[in-house]
Order: sequence, then structure tokens, then C-alpha cells
Amino acid sequence: MAVPTNTIDTQPISLTEGAIQALNKIRQDEAIPDDHFLRVGVKGGGCSGFTYVLGFDVKKDNDEVFEVGGLPIVMQRAHQLYLMGIEIDWSNGLNNRGFVFNNPNATDTCGCGTSFNA
Repeated sequence: MAVPTNTIDTQPISLTEGAIQALNKIRQDEAIPDDHFLRVGVKGGGCSGFTYVLGFDVKKDNDEVFEVGGLPIVMQRAHQLYLMGIEIDWSNGLNNRGFVFNNPNATDTCGCGTSFNA
């Protein structure tokens, strides 16, 4: 897939190998179209103020584009303030299965790990 304009040179986030494998499996299992990118972002809500956005979506005009581990990723420029340096991992444990967000910008997080304050 060709990466469109608005490409940034630095990678504001990182994905572990486990997260990359899980995302590639989701893309394949759900037959996500090739014109969809991995969207990483934040939105207001949750018990700590913000919740993470992680899903496949088409590129929008205000998106920055970059690639991590072969996955094309889109993120709104304004969200980089909250997500710069975040590591997204995949946990496959007995008590916890899903994506894990290790955010160095979070000043407070909730117990479930999907909500934060910065």
C-alpha cells in the first residue's frame, strides 16, 4: 500500500511484536480493505478523562501517516500530544486479554487500563 502525503518521519508510537501480530490477524480475519489504516487516537471519556482509540479507518484530511512494523498508521496531529512515546502491546494472559497501552504521558490511569489523564 502506498503511503499518502502528510507522512511524518518519526514514529510517535511503538507496537510490540505481539500487537503487530494481533493487528495483522484482525485485519485478515475481518477482511479489512487495503485502503484502511490503523487509527490510533484519543477521545474524551472514561473514568480518567480520555480513552484510547484503536481501530481500522480510512485516512482523513487532518491525519498524519506513518508506519510501524509494516502497518500503515493514521493519527490526528492534535492527538500526538497525548500519545507521543506510547507503546501498544498485546496481552494474551488468562485474566487479561487484549491491547495494553503503556503511555508515558499519562498522569493517572483507571484500573482497566483503557482510560487515562494527561
